Amino acid sequence: RHLAARARISLDAPAPGEEAHPEITAVESFGLTPREQDVHRLVAAGHTNRRIAEELFISPKTASVHVSNILAKLGVASRGEAAALAHRLRLYPAQ
Repeated sequence: RHLAARARISLDAPAPGEEAHPEITAVESFGLTPREQDVHRLVAAGHTNRRIAEELFISPKTASVHVSNILAKLGVASRGEAAALAHRLRLYPAQ
């Protein structure tokens, strides 16, 4: 419960007639933009800023800014912690 509260994830069951999508709810609950979600997915996969930039067709500096914003929104101090959080909460299931 403490981890869910810190991650701003509701543990309550969905309302009757409401479909549950916990992976979507969990990612959205952090307030990450769709682009930040893309970057976070790649950070969780262990990519460098340069590799993220190549993958998303952005500059390495833009990738760096996205990573900094992600760390702040997640309340973590490093990319490793951000990746661990993504894996622990299964934010980006394998496709």
